[in-house]
Amino acid sequence: MSKRDYYEVLGVDKGADAKAVKSAYRKLAMQYHPDKNPGDAEAEAKFKEVGEAYSVLSDADKRAAYDRMGHAAFSQGGGGQGPFGQGGFGGGSAADFADIFEQVFGDAFGMGRGARGGGGRRAGPTRGSDLRYDMEITLEEAFHGKDSDIRIPTTIACERCSGDGAEPGTGVTTCETCSGAGRIRRTQGFFTMEQACPTCGGRGQYVETPCQECDGAGRVRKMRDLRIQIPAGVEDGMRIRLAGEGEAGARGGPRGDLYIFISVLPHELFERDGPNLYCRAPVPMVAAALGGEIDAPTIEGGKVKITIPDGAQTGERMRLRHKGMSRVNTGGARGDMYVELFVETPRKLTERQREILREFCDISGDGCNPESDGFFKKVKRFWNDVRGDDEAV
Repeated sequence: MSKRDYYEVLGVDKGADAKAVKSAYRKLAMQYHPDKNPGDAEAEAKFKEVGEAYSVLSDADKRAAYDRMGHAAFSQGGGGQGPFGQGGFGGGSAADFADIFEQVFGDAFGMGRGARGGGGRRAGPTRGSDLRYDMEITLEEAFHGKDSDIRIPTTIACERCSGDGAEPGTGVTTCETCSGAGRIRRTQGFFTMEQACPTCGGRGQYVETPCQECDGAGRVRKMRDLRIQIPAGVEDGMRIRLAGEGEAGARGGPRGDLYIFISVLPHELFERDGPNLYCRAPVPMVAAALGGEIDAPTIEGGKVKITIPDGAQTGERMRLRHKGMSRVNTGGARGDMYVELFVETPRKLTERQREILREFCDISGDGCNPESDGFFKKVKRFWNDVRGDDEAV
């Protein structure tokens, strides 16, 4: 049966660059990978086909030869043997193209194909996967720090077999085919090809009698309870790494890590900027005009008196040193708190109150409202400049 054009196999144009070729291969290889299509012979054939196409189009020399001569460039009569021995690519197995897949993706399917007898590259113990846990805390908890109990789904080493996958009383046998190496070499013509041992699936060992608890995996799923410590001063978006608290490794390998991602909830009084806090406080009009004191809240739950200078204006900030958030790992150091004032205009005035304000307005002289006076003088000059002297206001 004639082979399809390699560009057609990957779905790219002949002028596609290396990045486009690799991207197309990644998409198709993930789609047809045998681990995602167990027992599907058609998917395995397509996986082999896209691997064959990529092995040529990703290599500049091979691609140039293919562009000149087509598939004949890699047949025996086309001036050379294929990269998988005599007869070009026809003798390559799915495991050969799985090696190409792993070069592009790494161990994309966790334990790898070798763990299930398919020909993965890893042998022996492998590190467990990392875990993520999202945690929401209040701003007060971020200030004080907290100890928290969490429950996470994870894998742990099987207690029945101590993680080796063998039923108690039996053992793990070293593979005689590869002598425990997990890889074997085959020579075809001028080429030597290394691939996963077909007997042990690349592990170098095999279990004759699988553990009844974990079915030979050496790991079991379980909910795990942990007590974690959130340090004082932690910020929104920070992550805390707990080494060795992730999933158990395969075949006795080390545990992965657990990452706690922190999300700090909004607060009704404070806004945070790093170690500093900001609080907006209303000031009665009379207190702003004559001066006075107000109580401002603090993050630890107390209050502090703030002296308001006479003539205070909206937008002025009062700085309170060392009243902000804790700083992480600084032994108790804190940021500052800024109280932003806004002058509150009275509402629902009585007739007597209105009368007093009108009287105040009548007796107010120059200088009581310098901002207003200065602004309207500028407005008047602006209008005069725009309208001209003949239309001066």
